Amino acid sequence: MERRKFLKQSTLASSLFFVPSFVKAFENVALNSLGFKKLVIIQLAGGNDGLNTIIPFTNDIYYKNRPQLGIQKSNTLLLNDELGLNENLAPLKNLYDKGYVSIINNVGYPNPNRSHFRSTDIWQTASESNEYLTSGWVGRYIDTYGKIPHAGIELDDSLSLIMKGEHLNGIATKDPAILFRNNQTPYFKKVLNYQSDAHLSDHNLGYLYKTMIEANSSAKYIYETTKTYSSNIEYPNNPFGKQLKTTAEFINSNLESKVYYVSMGGFDTHAGQINRQSKLLQTYAESIEIFVSDLEKSDTFKDTLILTFSEFGRRVKQNAANGTDHGAANNVFIVGKHLKTAGIYNEAPNLFELDGNGDIKYTVDFRSIYATVLDKWLAVDDKTILNKSFSQLDLLG
Repeated sequence: MERRKFLKQSTLASSLFFVPSFVKAFENVALNSLGFKKLVIIQLAGGNDGLNTIIPFTNDIYYKNRPQLGIQKSNTLLLNDELGLNENLAPLKNLYDKGYVSIINNVGYPNPNRSHFRSTDIWQTASESNEYLTSGWVGRYIDTYGKIPHAGIELDDSLSLIMKGEHLNGIATKDPAILFRNNQTPYFKKVLNYQSDAHLSDHNLGYLYKTMIEANSSAKYIYETTKTYSSNIEYPNNPFGKQLKTTAEFINSNLESKVYYVSMGGFDTHAGQINRQSKLLQTYAESIEIFVSDLEKSDTFKDTLILTFSEFGRRVKQNAANGTDHGAANNVFIVGKHLKTAGIYNEAPNLFELDGNGDIKYTVDFRSIYATVLDKWLAVDDKTILNKSFSQLDLLG
């Protein structure tokens, strides 16, 4: 080795022992708080019945309106003097008792829409009820701050509106190996190799090629990175459990991805609600508890926040088929290790004062939850993503 090169490398190596303490302190701050936060969004699709999820067991109006569906206090997991958790959510109660869960009641928006599709669009785009947006709020986050498609991953075969940005979309996949193989097919490669300056100058074709190139790059990155970690924890053998297992593998393999979206269907309980909802809630709770345990094992739960919502709640009054019809305001679960306000976040639903359709009125705008998560957790400008300012909740430090 040349003397000059030796001296240069020796000086560089020795300098590492004398890095100022404030630089080291900054590195620790960066490692603990910058760039590692993950958000997992779960939709209970179909409109979960919030009143039979968080049960107001002291409220006579609840039992009067639900003579067959009302759940008795003895069949709930007590949370306080007036609210109990559905007994099928026992695994979630374990997390609640650790201070890992915050329950936000009466979440909704002005002039609620009771269509599954439209209300889901409103929740996914963070729009007003009379406003139609073509980009999702996570998609706009990817556009502005993510800059790469795999900044947002949906655990599905197709991409929902929530993950679609104005210039960049997230990635949809249930299996990174299949996603990678699909991008390696001769047809896909032939299309990519066919690009030319003429094609790229065409706005629509240019956008298409750009999207395909980005998707191909993301597919390769996701596949190669997730090969470094495989969960050995047994999850429930159902689609939701499998989605959360894959999500845990993504997070624990240290993917750059920030936001994950999972949907669990079946909550449109117009008939025979008791048995159907019980099984669904049990599936949800069992999978969530194992998911959290998997993250804790790899020390990634401290940097992961889980938000569970449904596009609307159900009517207070049961229907003739021992079910419930589409309603309005509902509860939202926030699961995390360092919640500022764990437990029951706000007041129980006011069943004495319903709206004209017999539905619970909202007191918390769902976009206030988004604003809080964007600002306090993902550390970005919530107003830029949501297109306006919303009051934040005292939920996260």
